[in-house]
Amino acid sequence: MLRFIVGVSVAFALTYVLPQTRFAFLGASLSANSVRSVVAQNTSASLLTIPNQFDSATDFIEGIALVQLGEEFRYIDRSGKIAVQPAANFDLYAPFSEGFAIVRAGDRYGYINQKGAIAVSPKFISAGRFQNGLAPIRFNTNVGFINLQGKLVIQPQFLAASSFSEGLAAVKTEQKYQYIDPTGKAIFEQDFDDALSFSEGFAAVRVGKQWGYIDKSGRLAITPQFDGAFNFSDSMARIRVGKQWGYIDKTGTAIIQPKFNFASDFSDGMALVEVGQLWGYIDKTGKLVIPAKYSYAGSFSDGLAPVKYDDKWGYINKVGQIAIAPQFEDAGSFSDGMAKVRVGGKWGYIEKP
Repeated sequence: MLRFIVGVSVAFALTYVLPQTRFAFLGASLSANSVRSVVAQNTSASLLTIPNQFDSATDFIEGIALVQLGEEFRYIDRSGKIAVQPAANFDLYAPFSEGFAIVRAGDRYGYINQKGAIAVSPKFISAGRFQNGLAPIRFNTNVGFINLQGKLVIQPQFLAASSFSEGLAAVKTEQKYQYIDPTGKAIFEQDFDDALSFSEGFAAVRVGKQWGYIDKSGRLAITPQFDGAFNFSDSMARIRVGKQWGYIDKTGTAIIQPKFNFASDFSDGMALVEVGQLWGYIDKTGKLVIPAKYSYAGSFSDGLAPVKYDDKWGYINKVGQIAIAPQFEDAGSFSDGMAKVRVGGKWGYIEKP
């Protein structure tokens, strides 16, 4: 079966296959844009900007989405027209990042550019997306980095590596983790038992069994004390104590005590949380500003969030009002002003109202 490569960066796993299932905690960026309501009598078909015809679809990234129609993959623009026509057929495709997309031919990975031309021939055992102008690639057992011209700029020497973020990348050497700069130089004296990418000037690291945070100088700014930790987003980071999730600020102070079964990152002042077996939204004080009444939900993006209610997906605004009535079989968050939705077993796209 032909599949997508996920276009998101997660520390140390260099390639990903995107399953066509929904995860309620998948996040997206938020904005405070106002929305108008779409009356309930609007039907699914009338809302579709790009008709429901695809077997699989990704979010729009850099103005381009990757879709599957039968055995054929296409990169389309916001009008639904083909935006990039690959010069060759590949077994796997990924969304674009910094103008390049990962592709796979047989068991080797390479990159195409936005003209569809092969920018870097498929020759790597695995490959990650470009960030900060560099991408991690694996030769045999070791990982190095190439630049946008496809030149090897950091020799393969690591067991694993993340993409660069804020000018640094996390790498694994033997049994420990370190951070390198774009020249490949290790910049901190201390190494760690596990490590995530930098975000908002901090990175989550594990020392022994506990997670804490370092700053860009390598200093342990927040003492390791958590059972789980994620990146800072909107100046808040979600942490786990036992099986419960809460949030800290950049001083390490628990702003919202761990009490949720699961929680998403904050963005534009809102976070998705699981209470019991239902989903709702909290503000930065921990107040449940949109009640937990949805069987599934997604993060806010462009002022709207997808929610599942009575077996159908729709969208709410940031005060919990219905912006697009529940009517879809599945729905994604808005990205670049577009959201993918499934109608009649096929995916299409709607525009933000």
